[in-house]
Amino acid sequence: MPTPTTDKITQAAMETIYLCKFRVSMDGEWLCLRELDDISLTPDPEPTHEDSWEDLTDVVEQLRDDTEDPNYLMANERMNLMNMAKLSIKGLIESALNLGRTLDSDYAPLQQFFVVMEHCLKHGLKAKKTFLGQNKSFWGPLELVEKLVPEAAEITASVKDLPGLKTPVGRGRAWLRLALMQKKLSEYMKALINRKDLLSEFYEPNALMMEEEGAIIAGLLVGLNVIDANFCMKGEDLDSQVGVIDFSMYLKDGNSTKGSEGDGQITAILDQKNYVEELNRHLSATVNNLQAKVDALEKSNTKLTEELAVANNRIITLQEEMERVKEESSYILESNRKVAKDRTADGQALTEARKQLKEETQLRLDVEKELEAQIGMRQEMELAMKMLEKDVCEKQDALVALRQQLDDLRALKHELSFKLQSSDMGVKQKSELNSRLEEKTNQMAATIKQLEQSEKDLVKQAKTLNSAANKLIQKHH
Repeated sequence: MPTPTTDKITQAAMETIYLCKFRVSMDGEWLCLRELDDISLTPDPEPTHEDSWEDLTDVVEQLRDDTEDPNYLMANERMNLMNMAKLSIKGLIESALNLGRTLDSDYAPLQQFFVVMEHCLKHGLKAKKTFLGQNKSFWGPLELVEKLVPEAAEITASVKDLPGLKTPVGRGRAWLRLALMQKKLSEYMKALINRKDLLSEFYEPNALMMEEEGAIIAGLLVGLNVIDANFCMKGEDLDSQVGVIDFSMYLKDGNSTKGSEGDGQITAILDQKNYVEELNRHLSATVNNLQAKVDALEKSNTKLTEELAVANNRIITLQEEMERVKEESSYILESNRKVAKDRTADGQALTEARKQLKEETQLRLDVEKELEAQIGMRQEMELAMKMLEKDVCEKQDALVALRQQLDDLRALKHELSFKLQSSDMGVKQKSELNSRLEEKTNQMAATIKQLEQSEKDLVKQAKTLNSAANKLIQKHH
């Protein structure tokens, strides 16, 4: 196998991206994976130039130093994710247009697109420290979109109201699906990427969302507006899904061109089968809804018939009452006519009776007013009595408390007087001891004076004895 030149190695290194133990490079519209061991870096046994091996080792060392640089690695990751996003978006658009129907959550290219988008949003994400440890979630940046685009507040509220979502990752995945259904994913991502001052709180400076690759991906998302998607997220477990990119969908195989037509037919048949099953499921759901509506209408119809029967019975009773009232009114009219005839005869008596009735009614009104005034005064008196009783109770409680305090003060006074008597006795004893001590000190002072006087006498006697002894010694000599 001939040794590649340094220019080819440098070109290959610049065009490839490191992913685990593979180099991932773009070959047209497919993804090519080559193991690092397949790339030969050994020189030709018969080099054409003397310095080719040294140049090759220098290039390899330079590439090794570059791969150890964190910024270089982050740039490679950004390029890798951008290429994967291009592939997934292009494949999704082409397959959706060929399919010609609304996409659901079981469609494999759509699932891979969401996985790639999740990796793009997680790239360079800062870890937030919580009481359970460090946590990386792209739900925080997505929550900012509703502040930048007011239309996004609806899907954010819908995501927060979903009962099955318990983690921020699940909320972020649901948000991406709702934004794609709304056909506003590109608009939301552009608005978010344009505010890097807000994104700096969540991402590292060299993250994909902070660099040019993020803007490119946001531009590529515009093509997804031609896709119609419909997701039912109530029964879908978005919290525990594992987001792993399936590279097998993008790998280039030599035998793939031979069986591409057969695979296309199989996929078309499977898509038609899935479409029929989805249509059948929707039809069964609509049938169930219609059956439920029919049951509800039958129940409401029975209720309305019962209410109608009750209303008819009520109408019949009202008609009977009206007939009875008419009979009574006719009887009253006849009686009034008779009374009117009698009144014409006794008109003066009637006027006097009316006057008396007015006087009696006026007297009754006066009595009722006075009674109302008496009742009001009685209520006021009862209220005043209640207030007085309450005041008396409070004063009795205060008096009991004061008596208790007085008893406590008397006990304290008795205790203090007892202590005072005991202290007086102690003072008397101490004064007697002081007097005794003074007498003893006086006696001791007198004895001390006597001892001093005797000491002086002894000193004088000693001096006389010394002088006498000296005289005797002189005489002896």
